Order: sequence, then structure tokens, then C-alpha cells
Amino acid sequence: MDITDVKIFPVEEEKLKAYVTITLDHCFVVRDLKVIQGTSGLFVAMPAKKRKDGTYKDIAHPLNTDMRARMERIILDQYERSTGPRANPATVGAA
Repeated sequence: MDITDVKIFPVEEEKLKAYVTITLDHCFVVRDLKVIQGTSGLFVAMPAKKRKDGTYKDIAHPLNTDMRARMERIILDQYERSTGPRANPATVGAA
């Protein structure tokens, strides 16, 4: 399975950096992935639904670590191309 399109929708929030839509094999779309600034750098969060008990459950996600790593690399590379170099959390907001 190949990621054939990645659309980045940047936002200006403290931790949430962008929403992402990916297309798989030119025929299946997954919306609402998120690029998040975590304590150790950027990562991709899968689309999730809030449950009645207040917790969140992924509604779409890779089934193995190889696919998750591949997706994250492709998405973060596209994010970087569309927004510039990945920011170092220690320098964000420094002038």
C-alpha cells in the first residue's frame, strides 16, 4: 500500500501543528491525522473518536510499526516541505 497524496493544513496552536489528509493507492482517503509537537519532537497522531467515558480511540491506524514509521516519515517530510524546517521546541518563539 502506498501513500499517493499528502495534504497538509497548518494551524497555529501550541502543540497541534497541522491537520493532514492522506490518500492511499489513489483510491482511499484518511482525514484528520494530526502533526503534534511532543516533548521529544514532532509525531503523527491518528484520527480518533471521543468515547462516552471521555477517552479517545483511534478510528484508523497502521497495524504494524513498519507502516506507522513509513507513514510518519512521509507525512513529516511533507509537513517540513510545506512549512519549513522542523522547529526545535527550545527555540520556538525566540526572537
